[in-house]
Amino acid sequence: MDRPHFAGTEAVVVAIREVARAFDLEVRTTDDIGADQLSRRTSAGAFAVIDPDGSLPHEAFVELSGSPAVTIQVFPEDDAKITVDGIEFPDVPRDSVPAFLRSVHTGMAHVKGKVFPPVWWLVVPLPGDETYKELVPRGTLSPWLSRSVRR
Repeated sequence: MDRPHFAGTEAVVVAIREVARAFDLEVRTTDDIGADQLSRRTSAGAFAVIDPDGSLPHEAFVELSGSPAVTIQVFPEDDAKITVDGIEFPDVPRDSVPAFLRSVHTGMAHVKGKVFPPVWWLVVPLPGDETYKELVPRGTLSPWLSRSVRR
């Protein structure tokens, strides 16, 4: 499925705000701008503010209110880390972030598991046969994760 392309961090933050507005969620954003401010930066030298090409990289951390607890860390390298009720989904493409959030907040995301050996997975399906799946550590089923269990 074709998704809109977000050219930069600010574009995806605007899209996240639109999704949050659709689900009546509050948004809190922290922006870090400059290579010396980013949490993950390999292309700039020590104490450098700009990248070698002269660009000013931008990273954002977004928290959404409501249940489940969701945070999004958008990186300048075209990916994001989304955390849903403590379960981290690293390396989600920036263009997939809005669809990922819609899946979580419309109830499409679910927990799937098996009895033996006991293991749980948080599964987030996106339109177009794209699915993200992360292991839920033993004993960490929050109330929201417990309500989302499908057998």
